[in-house]
Amino acid sequence: MSWSGFKKAVNRAATTVMQSTGAVEKTIDRDFEEEERRFKNFEGKVERLHKEAKGYLDSVRAMTLAQRQIAETVDLFYDNDAPPALTQSVMHYRDAISKLDDEVRTELDEVYRTAVLDPLGKMVGTFPDVNEAIKKRQKKLLDYDRARSSVRRLVEKPSDDTQKLPKAEQEANQVREIYENLNNQLLTEIPKLIDLRVPFLDPSFEALAKSQLRFNEQAFKRLDVIRGDFANSLGVDGSGDVESAAAQADRRLEGNTEAALAAMRELTICGSH
Repeated sequence: MSWSGFKKAVNRAATTVMQSTGAVEKTIDRDFEEEERRFKNFEGKVERLHKEAKGYLDSVRAMTLAQRQIAETVDLFYDNDAPPALTQSVMHYRDAISKLDDEVRTELDEVYRTAVLDPLGKMVGTFPDVNEAIKKRQKKLLDYDRARSSVRRLVEKPSDDTQKLPKAEQEANQVREIYENLNNQLLTEIPKLIDLRVPFLDPSFEALAKSQLRFNEQAFKRLDVIRGDFANSLGVDGSGDVESAAAQADRRLEGNTEAALAAMRELTICGSH
């Protein structure tokens, strides 16, 4: 920080303290305060949406990867000694999960990033500039309040140096002009930024919902092809009503599981439990 910058920082800090004690009048701008409040509210919502939207895509990636790893591990249990029908079902399951990760998730990744994450990211990227402008306005406002206070004191208690008051008034006018330009710019630009939600963000909301719908539909389509395989391996008629077949499979699977647990309990090594 330069010496000039350091002096300004000290003067602004002193002005803030004097305003808190009432020694320096503080300018109140209700219009700007309302726009700043709206901006902060908008900023928080967009940043949260961007974070959660990114989290969704990361979760989908993690889920499809976990499914793929599970499918590959399950495949290790079924070698040439396993029943052919069940081996084929496991192979179909592995292939379906691989396609789900390679094709469906990849498609989601590309569309979601282009239509959802990138627009949100660009909007979030504008916020630091706005916040920097708000900070700069606040600094110039402190400079203006300090200059106005100096003019008022010279008016109330004139100095022997007749040049002090005109010089102080000139300085006050200069900083007032800088402050008002920044203030007016923000009062104009902040509402425009918030209004961009309609053309900029609303399409992203639609894309978010549609991409999730398509991913789930395609995921179901990839996995539904193996329903008949597992229905057959469980001795269930997979050609009829989906809910009826699922209920049959659940009952058959529950019976198989209970039988396996009973067999485990009969083992000597598990007898103590």
